Amino acid sequence: MLLVETKLRNHQLAESVGSNRHDPPAICYNPPAMIDTVLVAEKTVVSAKGDGATVDVSAAASRVFLLTLEVTRIIEQESLEVSIVGSADGAAWGPKALATFPQKFYCGESPLLLDMTAHPDVKFVRAHWEVARWGRGTETTMFEFGLRLKEIPADVLREAANEARTLACRTVA
Repeated sequence: MLLVETKLRNHQLAESVGSNRHDPPAICYNPPAMIDTVLVAEKTVVSAKGDGATVDVSAAASRVFLLTLEVTRIIEQESLEVSIVGSADGAAWGPKALATFPQKFYCGESPLLLDMTAHPDVKFVRAHWEVARWGRGTETTMFEFGLRLKEIPADVLREAANEARTLACRTVA
């Protein structure tokens, strides 16, 4: 997971800075549009279970995405569980989540890979969250969080897979 995140950040940095002066200039007249969107708006406050907006991922060149959950406020003795559900038509949602973050009890940022290569029928995704509270004090839950979805380019996936194979070979030898 960390390897893919690092490769994605390096890829984005290289695109924003430009190519190395030793590299031949890259010409791309019709660059593919990469999906980089919000599933739950930053600093959204919730106190009950719910769903985020529907996002169309059918135009994605890659079926692998990086999800980034950022919990910015939380009350003690409560938990947040966020999952991603898929749909072929944007109306009927599958009964099983495509990916689920581990339960969150603290503030922080958490990455998760969403690999939809085994789900070619899924054209839409949305976030679903469940909240729970226990112990003393107020019984009302309160979370502030946001969730981003970013497509991982195929070349970044290939590079990360090659590097992972190289590292695996070194540890075996």
